[in-house]
Amino acid sequence: KNRLYSPSGFLKRSQKVLFISSLFPFQTTIIAIAFEGGVVIGSDSRVSAGASVVNRVMNKLSPLHDKIYCALSGSAADAQTMAEIVNYQLDVHSIEVGEDPLVRSAATLVKNISYKYKEELSAHLIVAGWDRRAGGQVYVTLDGLLARQPFAIGGSGSSYIYGFVDAEYRQGMTKKDCQEFVVNALALAMNRDGSSGGVAYFVTIDKDGTDEKCILGNKLPTFFDE
Repeated sequence: KNRLYSPSGFLKRSQKVLFISSLFPFQTTIIAIAFEGGVVIGSDSRVSAGASVVNRVMNKLSPLHDKIYCALSGSAADAQTMAEIVNYQLDVHSIEVGEDPLVRSAATLVKNISYKYKEELSAHLIVAGWDRRAGGQVYVTLDGLLARQPFAIGGSGSSYIYGFVDAEYRQGMTKKDCQEFVVNALALAMNRDGSSGGVAYFVTIDKDGTDEKCILGNKLPTFFDE
């Protein structure tokens, strides 16, 4: 077994720390939505430890492969470690098969780690991307669940925007519609949730590649008079 890229050795050394981290809620806002021919995935940038903000501008959108990304929530260390492991495994897999991996393959790897170490890890990853077989796809992987959804939200900020996403989502949304949907949802969550804030990151993924954007906090849309 490759000890460097297997979580088992890491978990044995720091099991107590990981158990404590699981007591904290997922203090963030993450979102992903699929459209015809691709996906848009986004997040805020604030990292909190209790009442303290330890990082104002962390990019929580981690590439798993060229056209597959994941949005991180939960313990930053746990989520980043999971993303790095899956990134490595997908690189090896793509070399073995001689082509880009499927989005479902990436989501399945995340799901397997989440389930195997659900008592030790405190992280939830939304996996989204595009592949030649199924186009744009969004998967949720909490605690070993694997479910494909038209859109997904997560983190503490998501509790403030359930009504918004239910009201605004519709089938057949264009790429531009989905980008606006993600930015508006993040702006609302970051306004209301004390654990979400900073800047809004979002990535658009389709057959042509990826397009990464960052919107500063003072440039986000507002929904009330200041």
